[in-house]
Amino acid sequence: MFEILCTILFVWLFIKVFGLVFKVAWSLTKVFATILFVMALPALIVCFIFAGGLLLLIPVGLLGLAFALLST
Repeated sequence: MFEILCTILFVWLFIKVFGLVFKVAWSLTKVFATILFVMALPALIVCFIFAGGLLLLIPVGLLGLAFALLST
């Protein structure tokens, strides 16, 4: 159940960050957010395949950090 909740949170943040990336003008913040955005999806897949559990919070944290960078 925890993995399902993490996946739902990841998908929601993924959509929010994707929308914010297109709204923000090019700057250092957008570059960092894009890097975090690109790292989050493979991290989610690796955590699903090999680890699961609490390690699923790592990709969610990456997207949360990207969202925080873009929203400020």
